[in-house]
Amino acid sequence: MTPDAPVLVLVGPMGAGKSSIGRRVAKALGVPFTDTDSVIVREHGPIAAIFDEHGEPYFRALERATVHEALARPGVLALGGGAAMHPATRAELAGHRVVLLTVDARTVASRLRDDSRPLLRGSGIEEWERIAKARRPVYEEVATVTFDTSRGPLQAVVDAVLAWNKENPR
Repeated sequence: MTPDAPVLVLVGPMGAGKSSIGRRVAKALGVPFTDTDSVIVREHGPIAAIFDEHGEPYFRALERATVHEALARPGVLALGGGAAMHPATRAELAGHRVVLLTVDARTVASRLRDDSRPLLRGSGIEEWERIAKARRPVYEEVATVTFDTSRGPLQAVVDAVLAWNKENPR
């Protein structure tokens, strides 16, 4: 791993808290935070609009390029829920410390109240469960460590990630 590599990469299903936890972990470590979905929105517009106008394959190509660029920069990196599904991304993640954030369906239902996530439109929690179950083996394959975000305050997970990071330096 290069000195410029991210300190930590966060993966997991939609609604697991990758962005919220990643932002707090980065702040505590004094390093930059990058959320690949936010980069895509900033550079290309809303993800739902990208899906509607260009389709999922086009979005996945943008996502792959964004992840590749982000993995070359230092800091904490939160990947979109489907980013780890790309074989090239999985290969790149092998050189990084990857934190898998998990969450149960009941908890995520309260977190995903809006209908802006294109893969969930019209199908809700049942579709989330199907997607999360299908992606879980890939998340586990790339993960160095796993933390569940279903219970307790988010700060408790942040603290657990920070403690793990301190105990397991590069």
